[in-house]
Amino acid sequence: MNRLRLYLLALTALIVCSAKADEGMWLLQLMQQQHSIDMMKKQGLKLEAQDLYNPNGVSLKDAVGIFGGGCTGEIISPEGLILTNHHCGYSSIQQHSSVEHDYLTDGFWATSRDQELPTPGLKFTFIERIEDITDIVNAKIAAKEITESQSFTGAFLEGLAKELYEKSDLKDKKGIVPQALPFYAGNKFYLFYKKIYPDVRMVAAPPSSVGKFGGETDNWMWPRHTGDFSMFRIYADKNNNPADYSKDNVPYRPRRSFTISTAGLKEGDFTMVYGNPGRTMQYVVSDAIDYAVNRGNPAKIKMRTMRLEIMNAEQAKDPATRIAYAAKNARVSNQWKKWQGESKGLARLGTLDKKRAFEAQFTAWAADKPLYRDVLPKLRALYAELAPYAFARDYYQEAYQAIEMTQFAQNAAKGIFKPDAEKAGDGFFKNYSQTIDRLSTQAVLGEYVKNVPAEWTPAYFLEAVQKAGGVDRYVDELFEQSNFSTIEKYKALASADSATKAAALQNDPALLLAEAFNTFYNTKVDGTYKRLNTEINTLYRLYMKGLMEMQPDRTFFPDANLTLRVAYGTVEGYSPVDAVYYEPFSTIDGIMEKDNPDIYDYNIPQRLRDLYRTKEYGRWNVDGSVPVCFLATNHTTGGNSGSPVLNGRGQLVGINFDRTWESTMSDYEFDVVKCRNIIVDIRYVLFVIDRIGNAGYLLDEMRFAK
Repeated sequence: MNRLRLYLLALTALIVCSAKADEGMWLLQLMQQQHSIDMMKKQGLKLEAQDLYNPNGVSLKDAVGIFGGGCTGEIISPEGLILTNHHCGYSSIQQHSSVEHDYLTDGFWATSRDQELPTPGLKFTFIERIEDITDIVNAKIAAKEITESQSFTGAFLEGLAKELYEKSDLKDKKGIVPQALPFYAGNKFYLFYKKIYPDVRMVAAPPSSVGKFGGETDNWMWPRHTGDFSMFRIYADKNNNPADYSKDNVPYRPRRSFTISTAGLKEGDFTMVYGNPGRTMQYVVSDAIDYAVNRGNPAKIKMRTMRLEIMNAEQAKDPATRIAYAAKNARVSNQWKKWQGESKGLARLGTLDKKRAFEAQFTAWAADKPLYRDVLPKLRALYAELAPYAFARDYYQEAYQAIEMTQFAQNAAKGIFKPDAEKAGDGFFKNYSQTIDRLSTQAVLGEYVKNVPAEWTPAYFLEAVQKAGGVDRYVDELFEQSNFSTIEKYKALASADSATKAAALQNDPALLLAEAFNTFYNTKVDGTYKRLNTEINTLYRLYMKGLMEMQPDRTFFPDANLTLRVAYGTVEGYSPVDAVYYEPFSTIDGIMEKDNPDIYDYNIPQRLRDLYRTKEYGRWNVDGSVPVCFLATNHTTGGNSGSPVLNGRGQLVGINFDRTWESTMSDYEFDVVKCRNIIVDIRYVLFVIDRIGNAGYLLDEMRFAK
């Protein structure tokens, strides 16, 4: 009987933990070894592994890179033209926008190369080479040069990357930056040689009424009708090498660019997402899920709800405020909505109970294996110890770090004695509302006082609140008395003599609050939080090794870490709830059904209304309409925004930009029945460029499949 029970538990665990159809973010360098290329071919891929990734030659890898700091972009012309999401380019579009030139609202279309706008700080990163350095790391552990826990640290990995770079043939090549990273919880290590281009210029962006159509109402939802794209261009020196901005730079000549297919797809057709997924946690134990669902997410959701309500109300009152807070609002709301969907999805799938059931099976399997039998009890003990530190950290980030003025104050104070100190406030106050900041600060600090025990709260803050007679009054005094709350007060401080500056900095309430929270966090929270996580990560290395031994026939993919991956799937609709089925395609007809001039998120350009009325769609006409978005079963996450979506021939058919709300739990558990990624159809992108932007000249440099 006991033997039968163990068998059934094992079968359950296998079902729970084995890779499902379409699940996975697969490493390019392991496609043949892990047979992921074979799985893709079975579903419709017509290419070979070397077409996707060729360490000794040119491949599709050379047309994909990291756009900015956390999105994917793809090269779509021999002249370095980048295609990515509108929301990935949003901060750059905002950077160039003003009330006089409102590119967020009106869009931007460069009609010549000299009109393409330099965007300081924006970079595009290619992967030049990938090397397996697992043996090198393990040799250092065996030689006791480092411990297992040290192998995960940034200091060690940065040092190792630099050491290997100094010995490589890429040393001193322009733009090359090495990065060593752990995979499979530290059971594998790879070295990535990145090639970074720092001169990236804005070429085109649709109006936000197209690129952000539906706003936060439609975010994470289906059906979707968002033209979520923007276009940039890489510039290089005359030798095609990375170079800082110069008027002498020329368009980058890529080794590879994508061919575009306008044939469209049908339900069941193969899709491949080629990009840089940011972070997943597929192999975490139940304790981590328990904290996220029952403690962390609810607290963070509540604080962001308060902030968004305040932002939305103030933005609705004033166009300048709307522009100033557009990107901030988007950043706050994105995770806010994601956390809600994630918690509901995990509850619906019963992920917590399934994890616990699997862990019971692992415990039974490990009972006679000294190497593994204590790993889960130790993990549980560490998670229990970590919980209060994680809670304090969540509130530090979502409450204290949400105060814009205080963050500005501590940064500006560092340069206040420099001759050009006055200029430091220009960028900050351009996109700042004291009203929003003050009301938000009252809301989130009120939550902090209400929910965080005194032992996890800076004494200075508690005393200041008590002295003022409550949080709201304390915050009013904070903004009234600080030298950093208005541009006038800041410039007066910046232009004062050194003695006046020194006295003001010593007594400024914003700096006193910053010092109190930062000191408390750094001395009481951060060190222990990091130490416990290091211990947890070290144990996960052993746990992951055990999983692989326990399930030798299973093909494992490593958790995402913003490195280049492929995910395969098919075009599919889905049923979010009982008696409802969503078709996998949306069209321009759905845009018109949502169109409402009285609602900002649904007020489309008049040009689009006119085209719909006359049906003058040109070559983008498909059965009397224009395709807009579609769904597929690819396993994606943050970082996949902007990723090229390819057909079986490796041709560009769309741009990945979102998941459905029912899919957001896929960072923890993927469910092929519910999980869908959302893609803007490349034909809609081309339609907007051609018919809305009147920028058909951009199409002339693209290559189209015959």
